[in-house]
Amino acid sequence: MVQRPQVLPPRHTYTGAALIISGLVSSRLKKRFEGIVAAGVKPLADAGVTPNMVTLLGLLVSFASAWCYYSWASLPILLPAAGALVLLSGLLDAIDGVIARTAGKVTKFGGFFDSVSDRYADAFVLAGVTLGGLCTPIAGFAALIGSLMVSYTRSRAEAAGVAMAGVGLAERAERMIILAAVTFVAVWWFDALNYGVILLAILSHLTVLQRAEHFRRNSK
Repeated sequence: MVQRPQVLPPRHTYTGAALIISGLVSSRLKKRFEGIVAAGVKPLADAGVTPNMVTLLGLLVSFASAWCYYSWASLPILLPAAGALVLLSGLLDAIDGVIARTAGKVTKFGGFFDSVSDRYADAFVLAGVTLGGLCTPIAGFAALIGSLMVSYTRSRAEAAGVAMAGVGLAERAERMIILAAVTFVAVWWFDALNYGVILLAILSHLTVLQRAEHFRRNSK
């Protein structure tokens, strides 16, 4: 495993952290979050910013985060930057839906594009962590599979008419917050990221089991 150089996080990494974390809402807090930010995003919609633009921007931010994870050894300050970008991408992922509903621009393609973008974002970020030597390959691979399966179980269940919003320990928002948190901790304790990815893998697969059981009970 790559040895951690001594580095302190930049002060600006934590600027506005509370706002960003509040944007990383799971299904349980979605309505409350939308009520808080709806007025703030309305000027964006009025200015012609579309939900798909925000979705694309969030995807690009995720790619940047993945690159930071992958390249951190050559410039250690990229490690806390990667965590901050994870939070920012999550905030953008929450805002695109708010803009769509506030501006009356909810479309089937928008939902499809958002879901596909999220899967690419998750895959690239976890690949960046793994290829950057920040976790063991087995842990990274397990977390990646778990992340994709959490999404698949929801889409498959809802296609069959069983709602999955809010079901399970670790929806995407929770997983992103955990990854960002252990990334910041890794600035001082390098192995935190490896243990964090292991935790993500465990929680993801537990969520899949919870959703499978939820579907079994509600599909009869």
